[in-house]
Amino acid sequence: MRVVELEDVVKRYDSGGETVEALKGVSLHVDRGEMVTVVGPSGSGKSPMMNIIGLLDTPTEGTVRVEGEDVTDYTSDQLTEKRRSSIGFVFQAFHLLPMLTAVENVELPSMWDTTVDRHDRAIDLLERVGLGDRLEHTPDQLSGGQRQRVAIARALINEPDLLIADEPTGNLDQTTGGKILDELTRLKEVENIAIVSVTHDEQLESYADRVVRLVDGVIQ
Repeated sequence: MRVVELEDVVKRYDSGGETVEALKGVSLHVDRGEMVTVVGPSGSGKSPMMNIIGLLDTPTEGTVRVEGEDVTDYTSDQLTEKRRSSIGFVFQAFHLLPMLTAVENVELPSMWDTTVDRHDRAIDLLERVGLGDRLEHTPDQLSGGQRQRVAIARALINEPDLLIADEPTGNLDQTTGGKILDELTRLKEVENIAIVSVTHDEQLESYADRVVRLVDGVIQ
């Protein structure tokens, strides 16, 4: 099943009175249980494409579907709700709140929903990524690899169908990065999650089911 699909997507920006075409008719799909890695030079359009896949932005032209549902013309509120229920994000810089424990950071995306108790799920997720003995540790008490695993657990708290990973190994040494990639591989195989990653790390390319090269807003 296709979790996310872009069809003939164009993205234009107005920049200093000039129109910049960041994406030029991009078509891409990602299936459940598949890891797709997007690579390309700076300025190639990777960030605009990932923002559209993650429902953080909308295309100028073209169609976006999530789980077969056309979300192209969704309102901002509709996009927010779809993003919350279907998409998890893992960032290069982790973006953990320093005053919260690991388990509190994992719970954070679901704290707005008072009808759901996510505490047990947060603990289970941390145990699954090997941090069952670090539940009450704050980020400054964790290594870079441990902080990234907390970020992965947090991205999974709302049971997404799609995980977007932006340079997930960018701040990690090769050995620790390999462990994170092993965890992402386990997620797609065991949890049947679709994963889209953007990277400059050649190590990540070797873990991908498909590598998509984006140059000047066009998939090569």
